[in-house]
Formats: sequence, structure tokens, C-alpha cells
Amino acid sequence: MHRSNPDVSGRRNFLRNSGLLGIAATFSGTGLLASRDAWSQTSAAKSVDGVKALFFDVFGTLVDWRTGVARESAAILKPLGYSLDWIAFADAWRAEYQPGMEEVRSGAVPFSKLDVIHRRMLERIRPRFGLEKLDEPALQALNLVWHRLDAWKGVPVGLYRLRRRFLLAPCSNGNISLMVDLARRNDIRWDAILGAEVAGDYKPKPRVYLAAAEALSLAPEQCMMVAAHSNDLKAAASVGLRTAHVVSADEFGPNTGELSPTVPVDFAVRSLDGLADAYAI
Repeated sequence: MHRSNPDVSGRRNFLRNSGLLGIAATFSGTGLLASRDAWSQTSAAKSVDGVKALFFDVFGTLVDWRTGVARESAAILKPLGYSLDWIAFADAWRAEYQPGMEEVRSGAVPFSKLDVIHRRMLERIRPRFGLEKLDEPALQALNLVWHRLDAWKGVPVGLYRLRRRFLLAPCSNGNISLMVDLARRNDIRWDAILGAEVAGDYKPKPRVYLAAAEALSLAPEQCMMVAAHSNDLKAAASVGLRTAHVVSADEFGPNTGELSPTVPVDFAVRSLDGLADAYAI
């Protein structure tokens, strides 16, 4: 959502004084969303200049889970004679995600890797899609479709630019092997793989964000969480991380994603290139 801009000279003086003149270029393009929340954060006493590492949400923010799960599920199940609404199947599987996480977050079940939780989620929806007779090898193959998702357009290039200045790592609920497979598939070069498996818990629990900072021997304020979901950013900010909201407009279908943050953030950008532009990288 665009908001009215301050006058040009005043804006330039503010940007020059805060050391963020590189942001100005994005106002005339598609990089930075000039939200009041973003400006109030960057104009506060604590500057974003001290950030050394960027942590990324992955599902929805960097990769298109919906299209990927539908495509890869069809590739496995169609040769076995199944004909499903593949997008509906992907949506139903993903709808079990938060309930699956909450079982761990609440302490109802011990921590398990996301691959294990994905399998529990799959078991819950199998009857709805007539997959009760699917054999174990096929179920195991199906469960790994989450390892074969494609990045949104521009993500690898945006990450490459940001890597020139920052340490980069996923801070995802995905397990390490899952993150490795997605990185190799999409030519993403992380400096570390952090998140739920390192912390032994799931976002938005505070420990996940703090463990990521600790792993790189950084203070929380030296780290920035980058995500397309305001709840993720709110949780990260609550323990001292800086935050950047990036738009993933089509996560649940065309124009279904958050087009602007619903919480205060340091940056609100349309793409990872927009964040790189903001830092003049």
C-alpha cells in the first residue's frame, strides 16, 4: 500500500543524515513501499546500519510451495492412476501446517523435523483424496515433494546481491536437509542453515530467532528477519531483530499474499532487489 511521500528536499536530507540515501532511488521504481511504519522505524534512534546478517523465511517468501507441491504430487500420483485437484491437494496439505507446528510449540509432542511433521500432515488428509491404499514407497516419495519447490522469480539474483554485504541464512521451520535441497535446486548459496532444527522449536517461538543470532555470534539487533508474513516479523522484532517485509503477492493464488505489512517494520519492499536497492548494493 502506497502512502503519501514527504517533500523531496526533506526526504533527501533525512536519507543523507541516516546514511540510507540508496533508498531514495527505489521511490521512483518498484523497490520500496513507503509505509509510515517503515519510515518510523528507520528514523528511530537505532539505525539499521549495524545489521550484519539477514535471516529468511522460506516457504512462501522465497519459494512457491503451492504450485510446487501440486506439480510434484501430480508427477508421482498420475502414473499410479490418481486424478486429483492438485492445487486443492496442496492447499489441504499446507492447511495442516500450523496445527502440526502447534503440537510441538505447545509441548504436546516432542520436537520432530518438518519432514516428519509433513508426513503426519499427509496422513491426516489422505482419506479426503482417496489415497488410503497408497503404498509406503509412494508415500515416502510424495512426502519429499516439499524438497523440490521452485524459487519465486528474482529470488536467486536478489540473494546474490544481498550476499555482497550480509551473511545470509534461512530461518525457516524447514529441516536442514530440506533447506539444502531447496538451495541446490534454486542455486541459493547460504552462509549457514539455521532455523527450527537448530533451535529445537518452531517459529514464531522466540528461541528460533535468538538461536539463529547466537549461531553467528551476533546480537539480535545485528540481524534482520526477512519475510512475507507479518506474524513472523512481529515475533522476530519482539526479541530485538530488525525486520524487512517483502511482498509475495501470489502465495495462495493470484494476489492473495500480503501486499504490505500489518506491523511496524524497518523496511517494506516489493522484492529482494528492492532491499538490495535500499542498501545501495
